[in-house]
Amino acid sequence: MPGSLPASCEATWPKDVGIIALEVYMPSQYVDQAELEEFDGVGAGKYTVGLGQSRMGFCTDREDINSLCLTVVQRLMERNGLSYDSVGRLEVGTETIIDKSKSVKTVLMQLFEESGNTDVEGVDTTNACYGGTAALFNAVNWVESSSWDGRYALVVAGDIAVYATGSARPTGGAGAVAMLVGTNAPLAFERGLRGTHMQHAYDFYKPDMVSEYPVVDGKLSIQCYLGALDRCYSVYRNKIHAQWQREGLETRFCLEDFGFMLFHSPYCKLVQKSLARLVLNDFLSHPSPNTQSGPFSGLEAFRDVKIEDTYFDRDVEKAFMKASTELFEQKTKASLLISNQNGNMYTPSVYGCLASVLAQHTPHQLAGQRIGVFSYGSGFAATLYSIRVTQDATPGSALDKMVSSLCDLKARLDSRKKISPALFADIMKIREETHHLANYVPQGSVDDLIPGTWYLTRVDEKHRRQYGRRSLNDDGPLEAGLVHSSITSEHVPSPLKKMPRIPTTTAGTEVVVISNGDH
Repeated sequence: MPGSLPASCEATWPKDVGIIALEVYMPSQYVDQAELEEFDGVGAGKYTVGLGQSRMGFCTDREDINSLCLTVVQRLMERNGLSYDSVGRLEVGTETIIDKSKSVKTVLMQLFEESGNTDVEGVDTTNACYGGTAALFNAVNWVESSSWDGRYALVVAGDIAVYATGSARPTGGAGAVAMLVGTNAPLAFERGLRGTHMQHAYDFYKPDMVSEYPVVDGKLSIQCYLGALDRCYSVYRNKIHAQWQREGLETRFCLEDFGFMLFHSPYCKLVQKSLARLVLNDFLSHPSPNTQSGPFSGLEAFRDVKIEDTYFDRDVEKAFMKASTELFEQKTKASLLISNQNGNMYTPSVYGCLASVLAQHTPHQLAGQRIGVFSYGSGFAATLYSIRVTQDATPGSALDKMVSSLCDLKARLDSRKKISPALFADIMKIREETHHLANYVPQGSVDDLIPGTWYLTRVDEKHRRQYGRRSLNDDGPLEAGLVHSSITSEHVPSPLKKMPRIPTTTAGTEVVVISNGDH
């Protein structure tokens, strides 16, 4: 049959392709959602209970998508002692567009110049919040393909989520995640187990090229998200059932078979509703569910509902959220640490959820688990896939190193600076007025940035952007766990290169300048 997989293929594929290392970057300041409720004049609990959000990270005009990605890539490379010539593919997923032609990936290539490595495939991938997942799939597929040259792939997902004043603003956030992809990974992708749904809809989109703000149809967006979840879960279950049957197993797959279940998180309450929806899917697809005891107890009244009629059915939602309470606590709640404390990061959102799970469990608690991942991007594109965690949880193992690198995640979140809602509104106004402005020097403070953070120094008259990096040894505490680079601190521009050597131990704030264009 055309398109079918020869049985001999699997034996020749690289083993356990997946995520080897993971790094997260979040802005150094946040606004408290309870204070924002009062400032906005809405009812207490509208953002904190209704949306399930506690804090929202945000960027001043000192940070843009290029600087976020520069920071998270260099941090991942430094903390894992990696050389830039070990990377053969670099791919960026983002919907934060500051240039209609030039990719963020090309800006990141300046970090590679010191190594002399320019043989690096990949560019940017864009489709709302799904771009990071598409980039990750591209990286995994490259490692498994005849194009692979044995080097790592590096995937970066980053965004700045900002909204105009109004009800959508508290669902913003910002950040970036970098993931190193290769073989023998502690987080291996399960081959053939992806359920995807793609469809056309105008639920959330950004047609105005001079504004950061999207156009949002909130009700339609929720319907698209939940509808995509239903379809992806159905396809995934069919694929895993077929796989199990080939192995001689007749077991039915259900939500219990995931050790953890992660979701793209526009806001935390939608994630809780989404887990309940998977329980609804399991209930309706079960040939004879037990409604007398167990997880489906007392749900017999909903046996004949049509799933497509339940997107906004409060009775169904309330019943299945109650039925899924224990499963939510076990499989999903821990994943919402970053989402609750930092907000929606768009493309990195679901990978921030993955980092949150890794940060709050020991290697032994994670070993051997199947992690379900649902990624959604408006417009719309969605996939539900699974990752299998390695069984090797011994000290010094790849899983142990990954967990150790993220164990300070809560401390990082707690160390950020709280900004008043009034100042936050002023900063958002500055971003609004200066977005895509040429011949501009940013006004935001550099002193509050975390050491090692890249930031925008100026935009020249031709819209070319220049960046500096805050030194790692600035006065004040270093971020926990950050490893100093072994790169020389000498700052000598070379006439043969567009970028000077990258110092990381020179005192001071603007330690080096790089750009996104020739000068």
